[in-house]
Amino acid sequence: MNQQLSADTRPTSPTSPAPAATGDSPSAVLAVPPAPPAEAAALLRAALARHTDVSDVAADLATGAPAFTLVDSRSTAAWDQGHVPGAVHLPTASIPALADRLLDRARPVVTYCWGPGCDGATRAALALAEQGFRVKEMLGGFEYWVREGFAYDTADGPRTPAPDPLTAPLRAADDCGC
Repeated sequence: MNQQLSADTRPTSPTSPAPAATGDSPSAVLAVPPAPPAEAAALLRAALARHTDVSDVAADLATGAPAFTLVDSRSTAAWDQGHVPGAVHLPTASIPALADRLLDRARPVVTYCWGPGCDGATRAALALAEQGFRVKEMLGGFEYWVREGFAYDTADGPRTPAPDPLTAPLRAADDCGC
């Protein structure tokens, strides 16, 4: 525990109420109170309108007929190192010149890059949205695709990694329950 965020040491009696979980709370989590439910729902719905995750993408790709186009926005060297099977290779810098040739405007586009430490998927999604495409980002990127144990293609052929137990602890169940 962070020493600066130590527990409230004010004396209480069995009948005195606990400190309120808002505004002046000693809680680091509740120092800023939660948004009202309707506001929270609107913000969370908006986040889900912009994001998806690797497990949901994998599940849709497994149907053989996903209702979106998956775009890998990384360089050719990165693509050759590994990419999601069925993805379209469209580096971010090439979007203005190639998006209309490679993508169908009637289909939503899901972008990905290396991983959570890279904003390439965000930049690619922005470039596509500015050209009129409906877009989402795949959270976790290629890194989490591999870490969750999903098969991927390389310049040397397909690979299927072992799942990382910290990111895919329930792989055998095929569903984390979220």
